[in-house]
Amino acid sequence: LRDVEYGTDIILPHFIHDLSDSLVSEEEDNAGSVVNKNIKNEINGNWLSSASNSIHEARLKAKAKRRLRKNSSRDSGRGDSLSDNGDVVRGTSVAPTSPKSKLLDRKSRLGKGRGLPKKGGAGGKGVWGRSGEVYEQQAVDQKDPNYDEAQENCVYETVVPPLDERDFENTVIPIVQEYFEHGDTNEVAELLAELNLGPMRSEVPSLAVSLALEAKASHRELTSRLLADLCGPVLSCSDMENSFDKLLLELPDLVLDTPGAPQLVGQFIARAVSDHILSKSYIEAYKGRVGCQYTRVSLDRATVLLKMSMEGLRIDSKWGTGGGQRPVTQLIKEMNLLLKEYILSGDSKEAERCLRDLEVPHFYHEFVYEAIVMVLESKGEKTLKMVLQLLELLSVSSVITLDQMRRGYERVYMEISEINIDVPRAYFILEQFVDQSFSMGIIDVKIRDLCPCRGRKRFVSEGDGGVVKV
Repeated sequence: LRDVEYGTDIILPHFIHDLSDSLVSEEEDNAGSVVNKNIKNEINGNWLSSASNSIHEARLKAKAKRRLRKNSSRDSGRGDSLSDNGDVVRGTSVAPTSPKSKLLDRKSRLGKGRGLPKKGGAGGKGVWGRSGEVYEQQAVDQKDPNYDEAQENCVYETVVPPLDERDFENTVIPIVQEYFEHGDTNEVAELLAELNLGPMRSEVPSLAVSLALEAKASHRELTSRLLADLCGPVLSCSDMENSFDKLLLELPDLVLDTPGAPQLVGQFIARAVSDHILSKSYIEAYKGRVGCQYTRVSLDRATVLLKMSMEGLRIDSKWGTGGGQRPVTQLIKEMNLLLKEYILSGDSKEAERCLRDLEVPHFYHEFVYEAIVMVLESKGEKTLKMVLQLLELLSVSSVITLDQMRRGYERVYMEISEINIDVPRAYFILEQFVDQSFSMGIIDVKIRDLCPCRGRKRFVSEGDGGVVKV
């Protein structure tokens, strides 16, 4: 089209050309003009004036422009645009104008690089450097206003505060009690070396001995070994002497809980002297200066043991070895002595206490075996009845479990043929012993039914030709 007034050409969009084919006649246009006018003035059932109609069109144009701005970044150059009149123009290339995409984009603006973050990830707010980077020590600037000359000679060390009396007991007591379970002196030495004992260093031996007084003989043996291993690496000889001095002063209080404390402390002193923890003149230094009777008893006990050691007694075996640390032959010997003493005295409570002191519950089947063999080798009913009473007591008190009892009986069952060579009536005595054990509730039916019996043969008369009938 050409504008006659200004002499310029006007290019219409392609959809206007499409509308030229659908023009109606002038009569139809005049007939529908009234209807279209009414539709433009009525929206949602409300009649609008010309001013309100223009406002509504402006809002629609603004809404269309906002929609195009939102979708411009998604179309990557392809998008819709609005003309100056608010008409939608398709097919135009519009660059995305989202400001957020530029602010959050960490890629190179020059079109170079591989799209990696800047500074290798070491830059940005709140970042001290890339991961794994180690900074070298910087030289001190003497021209710095905050420079301090004494700062160069500073030495930084980790300081552990010394333990007070309350913290000392709460820390050391669990270490000693755990040592009674595992028996590793090196672990105790390492744990004590990490602590700042301070003035409480000399309290370690006295605390360990006081705990051992209330424990078993095997724990006292472990305590003597612990003191010997701690002297030197962790504790000094003066610490040991101060600790035993405190034990002698506290004997009146220790006797209240442990009546035999004076004798036991004397044995600890004698063992410490033999292990070269205490000097030989330690006991002589108390001569003429002892006013407590308990202290006098303890020092006399230590003196007697040291004199006996000069005659050949080994003080290092005074406490004995507890539990599975003992040799099997020694355990068997002690069990036999225990049974013989019980047959002579008849004190079952004392026999039970001695059996508990052996501290070998996994080896009590040996005690059952030795007791039954003693019954088979005896010649009277007294031994049989006393052994049954003892086994009944040990079974009721659960000192010997049913499993240990079963293993002891089964060992006798397996060796009865060899025992019968020395004891001809072994099968008969064993059968009698097993029946009474079952009636007293010592064993169950399964153990009783496993009892072997000797096969009996009966020979017929001579007229049968010497045929043997089983």
